[in-house]
Amino acid sequence: MDVSRRRFLSARAPGPAPFRPPWSVSESVFADLCSRCDDCVKACPTGLLRRGQGGYPEADFSSAACTFCGDCARACATGAIGRDPAQAPWAFGVVIGEGCLAARNVECRVCGEACDAGAIRFRPRIGGVALPQVDDAACTGCGACIAPCPVAAVTRMALNPAQEHP
Repeated sequence: MDVSRRRFLSARAPGPAPFRPPWSVSESVFADLCSRCDDCVKACPTGLLRRGQGGYPEADFSSAACTFCGDCARACATGAIGRDPAQAPWAFGVVIGEGCLAARNVECRVCGEACDAGAIRFRPRIGGVALPQVDDAACTGCGACIAPCPVAAVTRMALNPAQEHP
């Protein structure tokens, strides 16, 4: 069934595609290939993958991050999840919103400490605490900075909104 038809029949407003496992095929192809067997969910060592809408696997960054181990791809027998280290696993980065404690002049560097890639650095400023700055080129999309933020100021942002699957 066509994804747009499925959205129409389910009476939900179309929104962005959910975050599938890393290196998943495009959303329209994913829905056709995925058998909803949960093998990738069971194989994920960090617990990032969970059963989502319609039984399809989704990446849930609210409590876990991705190590890019490839276990989900190895567990997928249908080809819905591949593993091409030459390509980015997701086309998203992170953005740190106005709710950030540092923006409120409260010292907090939790997101930067959680970022193994060093994509979040803190820019000193006169008269206030250092502000976090995200280097999109260095960000791997692992999501390690999302869950530990005490005020949920770190969120995912599609790098190319025109893409069907971020």
